[in-house]
Amino acid sequence: MLYMADIKEIEKGEMEMKKTIFVIGAGKGLGNGVAEKFAAEGFHVVLMARSESSLQEYASDFAAKGYEVHTEAADVTDFAVFADTFRKVIAAYGVPDVLFYNVGITAPDDKEMLNADTLMEHYRADVAGAYNAIKLAVTEEFAAKKGAILVTGGGLALQPYIDYLPLSMDKAALRAMVQALVPVLKEKGIYIGTVQVTGRIGSNEHFAPRTIAEKFWEIYAKQETNEIVY
Repeated sequence: MLYMADIKEIEKGEMEMKKTIFVIGAGKGLGNGVAEKFAAEGFHVVLMARSESSLQEYASDFAAKGYEVHTEAADVTDFAVFADTFRKVIAAYGVPDVLFYNVGITAPDDKEMLNADTLMEHYRADVAGAYNAIKLAVTEEFAAKKGAILVTGGGLALQPYIDYLPLSMDKAALRAMVQALVPVLKEKGIYIGTVQVTGRIGSNEHFAPRTIAEKFWEIYAKQETNEIVY
């Protein structure tokens, strides 16, 4: 007869046999699209986002498709609290094999109302939050697993647009950060890569989440380049 403790040990053993991806910035668009692709490839998935109710909905959606995921509410803009949450998730599910950062404030901004405070609000989520998550992930254990870090970039880093000025600035900064970290992390045996998405996600088949997710899988599986412009 199996007791609850035995069942938990079995589940823990099964999870340890699978690779794990932490998806920071889960959502019905690209976040969950990438999560589903990695789940289909045999990964254990941990979804992280601010809304607990949304996470419960996502978990139900994945369960309906036959994928088991775990969720954890997290706000990347509160660096100290996020650090505690990140360590909690590692304690529960182990050091990830892949960290996917997909947080971004993507709504257009009112050019007349834009101010420095808005710029800082965006930067905190889009760039500083990514750096904080990466610093938390890059440990000796992560390096020993030859971990990989994936970051959602944007075509605005290459062709900025005034109606999306904060996002244009942040995607440029995010791209610079990834490129600067490539040689540093490579020395540790850690891969980092980004897909620069050059159109509005979901606007057509080319930019469908599942299609872009294939590009993230490609850059991760091959690790031949640190950037795909798509």
